[in-house]
Amino acid sequence: MYFFIILAVLVSGGIWIGANLLFNQLRNNFTRFRFLAWGLLGFIGGVLLSGNRLTVGSTSDGGALLRIAAWAWLPLCISLVTGTIGALLALVTSPRTRLLIAGVGLGVTGGIAGSLIIDSSQPNLSIPSLVIATIIGGAIGVGIQTLRKRGPSDGALLGATAGWLIGAWAIPDLGNGSVAWSAIALGVPAAAIGVRSALGAIPDETERNNRDQRSRSVIFLGPALLFIFAALVVPTVRTLYLSLLDRKSESFVWLDNYISIFKDPKALNLSEWQAIFGSRLFWAALICFVAFIILAIRARQQTGHLVELGSASSGPLIAGVVFLAFAVFTALRGTLINNLWWVLAVTLLSTSLGLAIAVLADGVRLERVAKSVIFMPMAISLVGASVVWRFMYIARDSSKSQTGVINALWVGLGRLSTGSGLPTLIFGVVVLAILLALLIVAVRALASGNPTRSVVPLITAGLLGWFAWRYWGITGDGVGGFRFNGSGQQVAAPIYFVQEPPFNNFWLMVVLIWIQTGFAMVILSAAIKAVPTELLEAARVDGATTSQIFWKVTLPQISTTIGVVVTTLIVLVMKVFDIVKVMTNGTLGTEVLANNMYREAFSNFNTGVGAALAGLIFFSVLPVMFINIRRMQREG
Repeated sequence: MYFFIILAVLVSGGIWIGANLLFNQLRNNFTRFRFLAWGLLGFIGGVLLSGNRLTVGSTSDGGALLRIAAWAWLPLCISLVTGTIGALLALVTSPRTRLLIAGVGLGVTGGIAGSLIIDSSQPNLSIPSLVIATIIGGAIGVGIQTLRKRGPSDGALLGATAGWLIGAWAIPDLGNGSVAWSAIALGVPAAAIGVRSALGAIPDETERNNRDQRSRSVIFLGPALLFIFAALVVPTVRTLYLSLLDRKSESFVWLDNYISIFKDPKALNLSEWQAIFGSRLFWAALICFVAFIILAIRARQQTGHLVELGSASSGPLIAGVVFLAFAVFTALRGTLINNLWWVLAVTLLSTSLGLAIAVLADGVRLERVAKSVIFMPMAISLVGASVVWRFMYIARDSSKSQTGVINALWVGLGRLSTGSGLPTLIFGVVVLAILLALLIVAVRALASGNPTRSVVPLITAGLLGWFAWRYWGITGDGVGGFRFNGSGQQVAAPIYFVQEPPFNNFWLMVVLIWIQTGFAMVILSAAIKAVPTELLEAARVDGATTSQIFWKVTLPQISTTIGVVVTTLIVLVMKVFDIVKVMTNGTLGTEVLANNMYREAFSNFNTGVGAALAGLIFFSVLPVMFINIRRMQREG
């Protein structure tokens, strides 16, 4: 690893120094610059041919020197020829002579290089496909130049050249062609590039100075962009290309791999859609929507708005949407549905919890300590966190003691709620005391004319009241991890977090929520502290409450940061792999796109479908990245 890092630094530095030395010649000696620049481009073209062992004589069975010579002779010859052509174009002013030198010279060089292509890589050209690809490429080039408000001729020529290369090398089968077809396939685009170069005029001293100045920014960014191109762009393009091939990457199947994913019931199963309406989550969502309508009508009469952030009607609306989404995700099954569930749950809960902690911890004692503890899970790898939570979720047989933390507490609570000793009494009294405190807080909020602040205490008190009701056995037998067997004997009843679908998906999501809440908290806390104090003081002077200040002043000020956090989390969640791989390996209905991609590509050796799944992840993330980049550009 360290070797590659050092190598990357040395190569980047070498490219940067070499590019500066090259462009220093642009002002001082334009002919030398053209020779070096064109020679370098020719050398790169030769390396692409020899480095991929595509030409005759590019391999050798001899010693190290012979192997290097076999690899390097073609790039050196091509660089010498192209460098000479570039130097001549810097000296010759006659348009006809320039066209002859560049067009014929590069065309012949490309033809000779094409004739050296080995038999297994020679293309069997299809004239109709070649013509269509060239026309489409030219049309795209003209469209791009039109959007840039420039002349269409350059775009047409360069686009047609790119289309020719695609039609000659990407579309036809390789290995069934001939030397003549190979020479034509490389000679024609080389000649077209030469014609395009010959059409440009020799720049005067002012233009050379301008080019030299513009080149410096490219030189500084060039090495980094080169590595990004090699490590990110090229693999992405190759993956998308492989997604159009069959499982062995031998023949084109076009979009069949993508279609097969959507037709696979393991990826998308909508057959149980009727179960949505019988789900408790659906009825909980319906109750929330009814509450929203009632509160929204009242809010309309008072403020003129049906719903706005911070109002009493916003809570039931958000809760109803979440409950309805969960009802859909638990009824509809498949890899694609699971990924959507991950995106909604992790993004919403991580952002909400992070924002809540950032607001509640702002300015309190031991703020740094509390935030450090919450941020600490970010230091744990996803694999490590998965192992930790897997131990916490462990559910053993009812005849054995529970070793998982959560189930040990759950089963212990069952013993307390069905017991009759002092521990049972103490725990029940504590629960009642907390319930009473919540009711007092809610009553005070209602008495002060601020019903919004009573919503959370009332909801919490309602849940805790139900818990106390069951705990004391007023109805039911108790609460916790226990059940009675056929002989009436009480036995442990642990929760099978990982084993029982469909909610085992959510328990896996908890791991990522636990990690990413700290990330959201840190980013949003910094944004909250950056809100101008003048705005907050002005709101207080106007008589705004703490809640109103947050919803009306603070939240709009940090909305851009919330957008960045949300888009970052969406991109992360769409690629989730480690947690599912470690905890379930995609079994028990927990499959996600990334794990499915890994299984298809490296276990089932179905390269086409594996690449198509990677393409789906890429296309899913792309719009989010585009929105994020556009937002940053507008702010800049």
